[in-house]
Amino acid sequence: MIINRVRSRRCLAAVAALATAVITPLLASSTASAQPAAAAAITLPPTHAGFDYQIGGAYTPPSGVTVVSRDREAAPAAGLYNICYVNAFQVQPAEIGEWDADLLLRDANGNVIIDEEWDEAILDISTAAKRTRVAAKVNGWIDGCAAKGFQAVEPDNYDSYDRSRGKFGTSAATAFITLLSAHAHDKGLAIAQKNTAELASSRVANGLDFAVAEECGEYKECGDFTEYFGNNVIVIEYTSAGLSRACAGWKDTLSIVRRDVAVSPAGSGTYVRQTC
Repeated sequence: MIINRVRSRRCLAAVAALATAVITPLLASSTASAQPAAAAAITLPPTHAGFDYQIGGAYTPPSGVTVVSRDREAAPAAGLYNICYVNAFQVQPAEIGEWDADLLLRDANGNVIIDEEWDEAILDISTAAKRTRVAAKVNGWIDGCAAKGFQAVEPDNYDSYDRSRGKFGTSAATAFITLLSAHAHDKGLAIAQKNTAELASSRVANGLDFAVAEECGEYKECGDFTEYFGNNVIVIEYTSAGLSRACAGWKDTLSIVRRDVAVSPAGSGTYVRQTC
């Protein structure tokens, strides 16, 4: 079980930001209507749907919820559209020993580079050979998501290049996510772009089907995602101001929820869930 995956967005620059056999999503722009060719057999989450973010622990979804995101170690919610969370670009603290030492990004002194906000080692995707090896492990998790019955996958920390101290950049990140998207599509899963509004314009080339955007209301980025993903955007806010802003602009088109920062299960003392 993970505790929380909300990303700090304050350091990012402010940038502008399928049809399927089962669901034909209506996208808001001609750019968004161009779909990855490999995604023809997948099913996207329904747009403007009741959504719950349960990556901090699974519980019975509230009434009206039809889409749920849960950690890869959890079981999907019966009868709903389920998104499988995987920490694809960084390492959960308890799992650092499960990775080959040379796949952990290191500084000039050989020390592992850590995302200090979450105490997570950053994975080294700086070369094609290392990307292939990291992807082999992450794709194994994606296989597990598919076997459990999830319909989509949500790879987190796409923006790890921003914390890599210049060891790799956006080209490495997009090359790596493309490996994951191809594999997810082969398994019949849709794949989300998690945050990283500055790369939304590359979503078709990178094979990404929908967006999961944390705090796009808080940081005025929701339009950066809808420009390229149309209404296929799921919004998670962590403050009342962020929820108000997201709802003011997008309540009739996007899936929007406010959760507590710990993404706590229902019944815990810190649990918060609100919608528009």
